[in-house]
Amino acid sequence: MKKIVLSIVALTASTALMAAVNAGACTGCHGADWSKAALGKSKNVAEMTHADIAAALKGYKAGTYGGPMKGLMTGQVAKYSEAELDAFAQTIGK
Repeated sequence: MKKIVLSIVALTASTALMAAVNAGACTGCHGADWSKAALGKSKNVAEMTHADIAAALKGYKAGTYGGPMKGLMTGQVAKYSEAELDAFAQTIGK
C-alpha cells in the first residue's frame, strides 16, 4: 500500500511539473506537432531526444546554449525551474 501511495504522489508531482510549462507559448513558433523550425532558425524539436530538449531548455535558462534565438528563448524559460523543464522535455521529442 505504501508503494502505491508513493507512486501516486510521484505521478501527481510529475504531472504538476509538466503542467507548469505553458506549451501554448512554444507551439506558436515550433508548431503543434513540434516540427517547425521556429522563425526558420531553430532545430526541429520533434526530431530531438528528450535529453537533448532538456539540455537545451536548461542551457537557455543558464545562458549557456543557443544561437540566433538565444535571447528570445532565455526569456521564455527563465521563469521555470530545472525540474519543470526536465518534466516538460519528456512530453515532446523522441
